[in-house]
Amino acid sequence: MDRRSFLTKAALGTAATGLAAPALAQANPKITWRMTSSFPKSLATLYGNTEELCKRVAEASDGNFQIQSFAAGELVGGLQAADAVTAGTVEAAHTVGYYYWGKDAAWAVGSAVPFALSARGMNAWHYFGGGIDLYNQFLAKENIYALPGGNTGTQMGGWFRKEINTLDDLKGLKMRIGGFAGKIVEKLGVIPQQIAGGDIYAALEKGTIDAVEFTSPADDEKLGFVKVAPYYYYPGWWEGGPTVHFMFNLQKWNELPPAYQSLLRTASQAVDANMLQAYDYNNPKALLKLIAEGTQLRPFSPEILQACYKAANDTYTEIEATNPAFKTLWDSVKAFRKEWYLWQQVAEYNYDTFMMIQQRNGTL
Repeated sequence: MDRRSFLTKAALGTAATGLAAPALAQANPKITWRMTSSFPKSLATLYGNTEELCKRVAEASDGNFQIQSFAAGELVGGLQAADAVTAGTVEAAHTVGYYYWGKDAAWAVGSAVPFALSARGMNAWHYFGGGIDLYNQFLAKENIYALPGGNTGTQMGGWFRKEINTLDDLKGLKMRIGGFAGKIVEKLGVIPQQIAGGDIYAALEKGTIDAVEFTSPADDEKLGFVKVAPYYYYPGWWEGGPTVHFMFNLQKWNELPPAYQSLLRTASQAVDANMLQAYDYNNPKALLKLIAEGTQLRPFSPEILQACYKAANDTYTEIEATNPAFKTLWDSVKAFRKEWYLWQQVAEYNYDTFMMIQQRNGTL
């Protein structure tokens, strides 16, 4: 075979495969992003899932799409993560929408508002009830495109220096509480404080605050709250199923090749599931350890829960009257909430109740 014949056939073979090098380069360009997290590295599940997305994207793109992760405070403060995305300071953030409710209450609805949905309910609403699209319609004005990137499941009600038995016990209580749940408990006399995760223990230890809610046993145990506030209340009615989001600068998102956008959607949904699974596995072990360290478990009384439920509904009515974006999102959640808790009363509730009785009877 002469040289000219060989080169011609080689060229034809390459064209036939459809894998011309320039086309591959265009489809999978080398891109480097930065992602800031709202969570410190000490929170292995929350910050760990920030790293998990970056790892999965790099692996799936053969290293061409790199996202560098930064813990809270390394680039910007934990409560400024979304602002950095809006400004283009970073391309992405792993954060919680309710941190920014002070700018607009609608921020919180895509994550968690009091007495909304459980984790599975929120995921159902996001992925099949139009929640992702509705939330992104709102976030577009902030130059953000967001995807669910984790859920903790129903959180605990927090750590208190003293027992909380009646509504009077809440009056004057200084409490670190995230989201606009603070707006609800404020109606009951609580003085809400919004403090980033890495600063909470010091505030509780110094007495700057009297109580703190954060997440669940798996995280709370690492933060050592039991040493300064032994009463651990449940449930965290303000966070029945809080969605953590990956938030992307909208302009940078739109500039991505479709393949990379698809990859981020797939990886985000995988990490979304990964976080809840990790909490479900680690919380039982962490709770047992906390009890061994002196934690006193306490339920919120029906009186307190009912008063909080009424205060929440009153607040929603006030906000809906003046905030169309909030009303659009909240109306959608409420409509699905009726169906969700109807279904939950049937199979899941009765199966779980039976199995819990077996656990208490020591027959498992």
